[in-house]
Amino acid sequence: MDNSRTAQNAYEILRAGIFGHAVGDALGVPVEFSPRNHLLQHPVTDLMEPVARELPKGVWSDDTSMVLCTMASLTERGGIVPEDIMLRFSQWATKGFFTPQGRAFGMGRTTCKAIADYLHGRHYGCKTERDCGNGSLMRILPIPLYQHITGTGSTAEQRIRSVHTVSALTHAHPRAMMACGIYSFVMEALLEQNGPSAILRGLEQADAFYRGYPEHDAFSRLFSPDFARMDPEDIHSSGYVVDTLEAALWCLLTTEDYSGCVLQAVNLGGDTDTVTAVVGGLAGIRYGFDAIPTSWVSALLRHDRLEQMCMEAAQRWSSACPTATD
Repeated sequence: MDNSRTAQNAYEILRAGIFGHAVGDALGVPVEFSPRNHLLQHPVTDLMEPVARELPKGVWSDDTSMVLCTMASLTERGGIVPEDIMLRFSQWATKGFFTPQGRAFGMGRTTCKAIADYLHGRHYGCKTERDCGNGSLMRILPIPLYQHITGTGSTAEQRIRSVHTVSALTHAHPRAMMACGIYSFVMEALLEQNGPSAILRGLEQADAFYRGYPEHDAFSRLFSPDFARMDPEDIHSSGYVVDTLEAALWCLLTTEDYSGCVLQAVNLGGDTDTVTAVVGGLAGIRYGFDAIPTSWVSALLRHDRLEQMCMEAAQRWSSACPTATD
């Protein structure tokens, strides 16, 4: 095997996914929780300064910080080590690790509680109906990328079990874990063969895998053959994990390039940074790093650090032997 070629392929995948996610996050931060009607009249067309929060243009939120925590853990520990990922989440929350400006912002209630439980030595991972937010979906990106690059997990059961385990660090409700699993099926399909048919194939695989799962019915719209033809007004973009996943995948299915996809997502309003980050990672993989506008990449705060982390991960992950991650 040509390790240099493998590392280059890994680098291209990581850069497309990580920057696709981070740019989506940065597009969404300035208009987070803006009503859709307002954005219909004043649509987002470019990266903006988040004036209400007095933050600079190109800033990214907890969505990307937690992705970087997970990515760093995978790189430095050589595999999925849940306790180490949780340690890094706590360092992000309390010390500002993996943030663009040295402090965490945007942390959701469920994530905050799980980290507090971890820091106080209590059982962590929230399981109630109130814990079906998108806080684990927004950070799951590195797991399917790692599994693809390293060849970790020889069966869908093994791969999804690891995805569920990482989701459950903060969001342990079966609905939140299933959302992360569906996302991973779609990501894996895009990594294997690009295009709209890959997205649909990923959804079909997820539908078959989760049939009989207690939360299957919550995602029935996603598994409908008419999902991509739904009217925009029927697509919600809240912080509820089902809404976020539906909005992200609907945008991915109904647009034809990276910019159009993330701009459609951000202009849905609601939980804009997370919806756009989630679909941004998928769109980055679908269209490639070069499809992300250069001006958006260069405007990202600490974009050089993101680049460095992608390079380091590509070298380590591409040389890793498949290992069990359970």
